[in-house]
Amino acid sequence: MDPKFQRTLIGEGWPLPKYDFTQNPMDPEMVALGRKLFYDVRLSSDGRVSCGGCHSSYTAFAHVDHPRSHGVLDREGRRNAPALMNLAWQSEFMWDGAIKHLDLQSLSPLTHRTEMNMSIDSILFFLKNDPGYQRAFGQREISIPTMLRAVAQFEMTFISRGSRYDSMKRKQVVFTDQEHRGYQLFQKNCGVCHSEPLFSKPGTFASNGLLMDSLLHDKGRAEISGKPEDEFLFKVPSLRNVEATYPYMHDGRMKTLTEVVKYYSDRTLLLPKALGGGQHVIVLNSKERVDVVAFLMTLTDPGFLQNPSFQEPRLSPR
Repeated sequence: MDPKFQRTLIGEGWPLPKYDFTQNPMDPEMVALGRKLFYDVRLSSDGRVSCGGCHSSYTAFAHVDHPRSHGVLDREGRRNAPALMNLAWQSEFMWDGAIKHLDLQSLSPLTHRTEMNMSIDSILFFLKNDPGYQRAFGQREISIPTMLRAVAQFEMTFISRGSRYDSMKRKQVVFTDQEHRGYQLFQKNCGVCHSEPLFSKPGTFASNGLLMDSLLHDKGRAEISGKPEDEFLFKVPSLRNVEATYPYMHDGRMKTLTEVVKYYSDRTLLLPKALGGGQHVIVLNSKERVDVVAFLMTLTDPGFLQNPSFQEPRLSPR
């Protein structure tokens, strides 16, 4: 990340990024390599799946075609592919926090049987023998660590900070009465988990009120930690661009924002210790639910969703 840009975000109230840029300084050539890798279907065992296939730039890098993501041979996963944005501020990745560093995150889907189903050896053999990648790596060693750092650099350019909400905070626009009411209701009822300006709580796992689905057998964070108290806890996602990242929840069971807000409108949640513990009671009437949805729509960042530098480089040679 450009140091000047980082200072701008911090000046606007953003926290310091968690990513250590000294270990992987941003480099335009590495970003370009990461973009090429992100969209290459040849990095899957059936030659049909890429990272970009489940993470579309037009939907904030979320997956909207199915409730749960599909991988090679149309194999169905257990979870909805989450949106990708502002990743430099995160330290745990995946719905259950299984991955602790962005440089390692992409290795999981690449080698997962259901997702891209490749071995490390087959990936490395392909990269070393492909003329396009020989050019793209340039003087850098063609290696798995270099590949992973390049993908991470491309993903770290996914910075969303241009929504109507952001313009309001910069005093460039004024919220409508409805948006303002929704904002106040959001702060009171939702902000404990989805705190500003990231609208998430990095490193925190919480209950969304949904218990284990009898078909999916997904116990969330407990599958990684082995702790009973972590059962059915999932990473708190960002709500930026939430208008575009349907379907919702870790398993994609809810199709609309209206459905999600209605679900939470008469709910008592048990907060984890990281969020202060205890019970959090949400009570919203039908009019208030509409106001909250109106506010959530202000988190949409059109420039982020339509950024051509995020899209597949269709015209570039392989």
